Amino acid sequence: MNNCQFLLTLLLLSGCDSSLPKGGEEPPLEIEEYLSVNLTHFSLPEVGGTQTLSITANTVWNAYSNALWCSTSPNTGSHGNTSVLISAPSNYTGVARTAEVTFTAGKVSKTCVVSQESAQMPNYVPDGYSLVWQDEFETPRMPDSDKWWYETGKSGWGNHELQNYVPGLIGQDTCALVSNGTLKIIAKKRGSEVVSIRMNTIEGWTYGYFEGRLKLPTGKGTWPAFWMMPKNFTTWPGDGEIDIMEEVGYDPNTILSTIHCKAYNHSIGTQKGGSRYVSTAQTDFHIYAVEWTEDFIKGYVDGVCYFTFLNDKAGNKDTWPFYAPFYLKLNLAWGGDWGGAQGVDESKLPATYEIDYIRVYQKITQ
Repeated sequence: MNNCQFLLTLLLLSGCDSSLPKGGEEPPLEIEEYLSVNLTHFSLPEVGGTQTLSITANTVWNAYSNALWCSTSPNTGSHGNTSVLISAPSNYTGVARTAEVTFTAGKVSKTCVVSQESAQMPNYVPDGYSLVWQDEFETPRMPDSDKWWYETGKSGWGNHELQNYVPGLIGQDTCALVSNGTLKIIAKKRGSEVVSIRMNTIEGWTYGYFEGRLKLPTGKGTWPAFWMMPKNFTTWPGDGEIDIMEEVGYDPNTILSTIHCKAYNHSIGTQKGGSRYVSTAQTDFHIYAVEWTEDFIKGYVDGVCYFTFLNDKAGNKDTWPFYAPFYLKLNLAWGGDWGGAQGVDESKLPATYEIDYIRVYQKITQ
């Protein structure tokens, strides 16, 4: 090798970077992850509300709330700026509460603390009534068998419903459970069928103010109800029916209160009832009630009367069979003539109907 060849070889070798991977490709640059949240703490109203946060990131991020009562939407995002809605229902727990919402992008995390004071539970009970029966669902357990009994079976229940009503627990499937201060009635898939709950009070009452604080399930096919039937039932609709609250999943947040008797019932299109739109019926608890006297039946939601049915005083059971003891019913149907009128969406199962309390009041003079 002459001197010129040696110098050329040396120049070529010195121009090679041994740090490059095989093939001569540059190593990828590591991007520094960036995440910012415009608030680190805020308070929501005690009666429930929302707050919008601004999230900025240069990569995929996720959000997580450590409290069930505090929700985020959306809970994931990507590059750029995203508005995130933080929501909480009304706080009637009796104590102030806090939640931490954590946002994470790769190795970077930011936390926002959400606080909410406790609100005083509204009292919509009419004057002159005293509490005579209640279930507050405070102790974790199955529903109290001294107060409730189950109706079971999959007969369609006169409405071509699709669910099989079970007695609370079937195998490992719990469909009625008291936890965290509420009763959960759960409709769920079990094999090829949908199982759910239809439960009734053992006791019955003639006249009174009947109240439940409820949060309704979501999903096309759900049909939650809070209603009353006569203790000494012999025939429908002749013995009467009082529907305190009904809603179907394909028409969310539209609440109905209805009565049925021989002269007025849905099978002949003459039922008497009223409806009201409650925008947060599926995301928050509301108080649904009926006041029943010898003169009228009135349906309420959050203290607002939206349905009145008067006793015509004709002395005719066909138009007013409401003078005998009735008991209370809670159930979550799946499908049926009304609940399934626009089909069912089994991807929404399990669906949960949540009950904070059920209370019965009667006139002090009774």
